[in-house]
Amino acid sequence: MIEIRRATVADAIHIALLGRITYTESHGDYVENKKDLLNFYDKNYAVSNIRKELNDSENLFWIVFSDELPIGFAKLCLNENQSNLKDNNFCKLQRLYILNDFIALKIGSQLQDIILQEAIDLNYKTIWLTAYYKNTKGIKFYKKYGFEKVGEIDFIVGDTNYPNLIFVKNL
Repeated sequence: MIEIRRATVADAIHIALLGRITYTESHGDYVENKKDLLNFYDKNYAVSNIRKELNDSENLFWIVFSDELPIGFAKLCLNENQSNLKDNNFCKLQRLYILNDFIALKIGSQLQDIILQEAIDLNYKTIWLTAYYKNTKGIKFYKKYGFEKVGEIDFIVGDTNYPNLIFVKNL
C-alpha cells in the first residue's frame, strides 16, 4: 500500500537517507570525484539540515511510503524566484526522488500531481525546477507534465560545474 503525506520533522532521518540514496541512484555516476559527492551529501542531506528545512515555513516536504517503508520524497520551495525568469510569483520544485526499485509504480506521477495541486491551491502562477542535462529520464518526466525549458544554470559539486536546465510550467 502506497501512502503519500506531508512530511514532519520526525521524518528528517528518512528524508536525509532517501536523499543520499536517490541522489546516488540518479546522479552519482555523473560525479567523478566521490569525495565531492560525500561532501555534497554532508551539506545537503545532513539530518540537522533537513530538520532545519522542515522547520522553515517556506519549504513543503512530502514523504512516500510503501508498506511503511520510506521510498521517496519531494520538496517544494515557496516564493523561490529565479533571476532568469520574468515574473515574481514562483515556487520551485527543488527535489522529487523515488527509489529506483519503485519508479515503475508511477509514484513519481502521483507525487507530482499532489505538488502541482498544492502550488495551485497556494495561488502560485508558475512553478520551476532544474534538471541535470544528462538526466534524460527526469527531463522526459517533467516535459510530460508540460514543463518547458527556458534556460540553463550552473550546479556546482565540489570544484566541478554540472550544467542544469531550467524548466517552468504555468499553473
